[in-house]
Amino acid sequence: MRYLWTEDTGAGLHFWKLVSQLFFDNKLVVESKGSNQGIVDALTELKASEDDEYYIAFDYVMDNQDIRNKYRILKKLANESETKIVILDMICFEHFILAFDKLVLWTGTGKADKIKMREEILAAIENHRIDLSKIEDENTLLYLSGFRRYSTERVMKSLAGEFTQNEKWSIKGARMGACWYEDCCVSEHPDNLRCGKPETKNGCEKMRMLIGSDEVQRTISFCSCIHDRNSGTN
Repeated sequence: MRYLWTEDTGAGLHFWKLVSQLFFDNKLVVESKGSNQGIVDALTELKASEDDEYYIAFDYVMDNQDIRNKYRILKKLANESETKIVILDMICFEHFILAFDKLVLWTGTGKADKIKMREEILAAIENHRIDLSKIEDENTLLYLSGFRRYSTERVMKSLAGEFTQNEKWSIKGARMGACWYEDCCVSEHPDNLRCGKPETKNGCEKMRMLIGSDEVQRTISFCSCIHDRNSGTN
């Protein structure tokens, strides 16, 4: 069996289940361990069978010492597992959303200041952190200085939330907002919240476009062999 373990419990967990369904033909068993500590505990106690493989979606940033300490433990466990444990190279689920090149178009946000901040912050990400020395925009620096407990992950979560405040695009609930994976509705009612303009109204196609984006593909390329094998049998 091939497992994907995540610390996410809500929309992030739903995202990984859709990845397994739409990209890996449900060949990945997606499970939440509730937190980064939950992942560490589960792997510490793991007794895998010979054919089991584990892919770990661990939110990793360099500017959080607690996360760095847990990551060192995970790396040690992975190195001792003889390739049965693979840690995905990622920051967090919200970074996938923020880095999606169609985010602004699809969600229809009119927040020009946040659009500029998104561009500045994404361009400044290096080695799992935001390199503040690469940001020159004063409004972006002011926004970052306003975090009471600053970390790259907190910034990703907050800024991604600015673009997905419409309930139908939300990434904060028990599931991703319906517009990410369901067919689009068409309504001209004046009371409707702002909607963007996805190229397709088909829910599966929209989700496949998100999964096919550069940042997500770079992260899940570890398992391309599963996808290739499935594609060859269809």
